[in-house]
Amino acid sequence: MIGAAPAKINLALVVGPLRDDGKHELVTVLQRVDLGDRISVEPAAETTVEGFAEDTIVRRALDALRAPHGWRVRIEKRIPVAAGLGGGSSAAATALRLANAQLEQQLEPVALAELAARVGSDVPFFLADGPQLGTGDGTQLEPVALPQDFVVLLLLPKGERKHSTAAVYEAFDRRGGEDGFAERAARVRSTLAATRRPRDLAGLPANDLASSPLAEELSALGAFRADVSGAGPVVYALFHRRADAEAAARAVRGRGRLWITVPAWYG
Repeated sequence: MIGAAPAKINLALVVGPLRDDGKHELVTVLQRVDLGDRISVEPAAETTVEGFAEDTIVRRALDALRAPHGWRVRIEKRIPVAAGLGGGSSAAATALRLANAQLEQQLEPVALAELAARVGSDVPFFLADGPQLGTGDGTQLEPVALPQDFVVLLLLPKGERKHSTAAVYEAFDRRGGEDGFAERAARVRSTLAATRRPRDLAGLPANDLASSPLAEELSALGAFRADVSGAGPVVYALFHRRADAEAAARAVRGRGRLWITVPAWYG
C-alpha cells in the first residue's frame, strides 16, 4: 500500500511550564500543507526501511504496532529533514495507518492514535483530518475550523540546521519562556474563535521556541502572517494570492530553499 505523508506548519506554538511527565505544556495550531513524502508499506519477514537511511521513528512506530510479521517500507523524501515541518512524524503516522489497514485484526482509530502518541507528540495529528488545536503535551487534539484559501511560502534558510529539540527547550527554560503562558494560550483560543478570513490568523501569537528575522522580511513583502514552524529552522509566510507569494519568493531567492504550496486537509 502507498500513501502520502504531508508536512505541517505550526500556525501557533505556545509553550508553558514543565509537566510532571517531564514534557512541556503546549498550545499549538497544526496545519498540513501540500508538500509531502511518499510512503509504501507491505508485509515482510522482517522490518526494513529503504530510501531514508536516517530513519528511526518509522521503524519504532511499526515495532509498537506489534504485528505478527515485519514490514518492507520505502520512503520517497521530499520534506526537508529536521526543518520543523514534521516529516518524520508524518512518515510514522502514514506507515502506521497503512500497516494497520493490512492487519487482519486492525486497531480502532482511538487505539491507533494512543499508540501514535507514544511514538511522538506530533504523530497523532497526522492521523486526524484537517487543522487541529494541540494541547497538553501536544497530543490532545481538537479540530478547528480555519479558512484554507491561502498560499504558503516555505523558506529553509541557507546554512541553518535545526538544533536538537532538547537544546531548544533547554534554552526556552533558561530564559524563563514560560512566563505569560496562560495569556498567550488564551490569545490562541480567542483568535481561533474569531477567525473567519485567512488574514485573521495574523492575531495568533508568535512562536515561543524559535524566531527569525526572515519572518519580518517576509511580512514586509506582503505576508499577512510569517513565523518559524516548530523548533525551526523553516520559516513560513501566508499570502492571499499565489502571485504575491511568487513575488516574495523572487525577492528572497538565494536565501535558502523555497517551496510555494497550499493547505492540505488530510494525508
